[in-house]
Amino acid sequence: MATELTNPQTDRAALSPSGEVFEISKAVTFEAAHFMGGKPEGHPYRNMHGHSFRLEATVRGRVKPGEEWVEDFSLLTEALNEVAAKLDHRLLNEIDGLSVPTLERICLWVARDLKTTLPSVSAVCLSRPSLNESCRLVLSPD
Repeated sequence: MATELTNPQTDRAALSPSGEVFEISKAVTFEAAHFMGGKPEGHPYRNMHGHSFRLEATVRGRVKPGEEWVEDFSLLTEALNEVAAKLDHRLLNEIDGLSVPTLERICLWVARDLKTTLPSVSAVCLSRPSLNESCRLVLSPD
């Protein structure tokens, strides 16, 4: 049974997000290859191999006056897609700053890239779902 507002005007005001702090998140996926140089001969990470990655970004903040949301999901999606496109179907070791492409370094690289278009980004999570591995970078507020 659907719940109906008894008084749409007063009930709506009671649910006002004004003054509250929210976090919203969006995820995208990409495919990329890498290798871990410096590992001993025979170590499996030394060889080039690929992963399916899931990249999630979180934006934290108060609801924007007159907009009723923290951030437009379409802007978050666009920014994430732009970053993922820079990594998708690439050898990560060849990307400036990712010569040692650990999850930690990729998270940091993504966060720095996202900050230029989404200054309110508060966290970046990069995972390899098939391996049940993830890394989350929580950014300190400016």
